[in-house]
Amino acid sequence: MKQMPFERPTNHYDEQLYPIDEQICALLKQRKDLSNDNPGFPSEDAISKWATKYDLYEDYLSSFFETLRMKELFRPRVEPTGFRKHIPVLKSVEIDERLYSITFIRQYENASVINLNVDWDGINDSPHMNEQSDFELSLGEQYDCRQDGGSGSTGYFKYSYIISPPLPDDFSGLELVVKEYSDHFKEKPTGIEFVIHL
Repeated sequence: MKQMPFERPTNHYDEQLYPIDEQICALLKQRKDLSNDNPGFPSEDAISKWATKYDLYEDYLSSFFETLRMKELFRPRVEPTGFRKHIPVLKSVEIDERLYSITFIRQYENASVINLNVDWDGINDSPHMNEQSDFELSLGEQYDCRQDGGSGSTGYFKYSYIISPPLPDDFSGLELVVKEYSDHFKEKPTGIEFVIHL
């Protein structure tokens, strides 16, 4: 899923705002450092108090603090370019009647792409059974693993990940650690966690 470039919404800018905007940026950095990059979310009482004190809307402040939690979505991402080849993997793990599998790695000059497939007997599924699940894939600190979307249907779901730098063509010995969460902020683990040994 290619990230759309940001377009400045207006050319208007009052230069008198520059020192205030720079202060806002400095405060955001200070908040990030003080929170150890875990922004949290203020209580409803705090938001209500600040809205009244500073003549702002509560929903406006809530949206602002919610955006602070989405910082990772705005981090520049690698877009795979220069397709090289597919490398077969054919590894799977079965947990609670669900089969988690990786069939191949797609190699590019600047990244690798891995699809995590989840299969189960979907005969009794409700239409939105997997709507809230989110899987985090990691290969250690030297690799950036970014989920790049997913899709599925009854009894099947596929999650796609972009990994940079690209994995070596001989990836034997690497371990893919997969953790399931019930939310997109990865704050609510489901307890499903496994390793696929490449």
